[in-house]
Amino acid sequence: MSMTDPIADMLTRIRNAVRAQHDALALPGSKQKRHIAEILKQEGYISDHSWEDDSKQGTLHITLKWNKQESAIEGLRRESRPGQRRYARSKDIPKVRNGLGVMIVSTPRGMMSDRAARKAGIGGELICSVW
Repeated sequence: MSMTDPIADMLTRIRNAVRAQHDALALPGSKQKRHIAEILKQEGYISDHSWEDDSKQGTLHITLKWNKQESAIEGLRRESRPGQRRYARSKDIPKVRNGLGVMIVSTPRGMMSDRAARKAGIGGELICSVW
């Protein structure tokens, strides 16, 4: 079975790990997923991430961030899907939860948070929102 949306799969795995109160998770890796994990770490939603090379595509290990029983991640949503892509100019990138969340944007200069994209004045594909 081929996977049509690996990023939606990544977000679902993170969401399931948070609901099951796991400390960490491992998922099939890709460069795009690594960039998303890097942004989640920079924004304080996960503790850490690491990459394990294997003979195939590699594995991405994510360590979730917890404050007592509360996860740093309250919710995740895929914005642009393979069947319905969503793009926005830098000034039209929507704010997530009035600026309390983060929109991950795929720009010509690589993946970045909504704040970084607005500051750089470049738009792109709205990948997902995290709050």
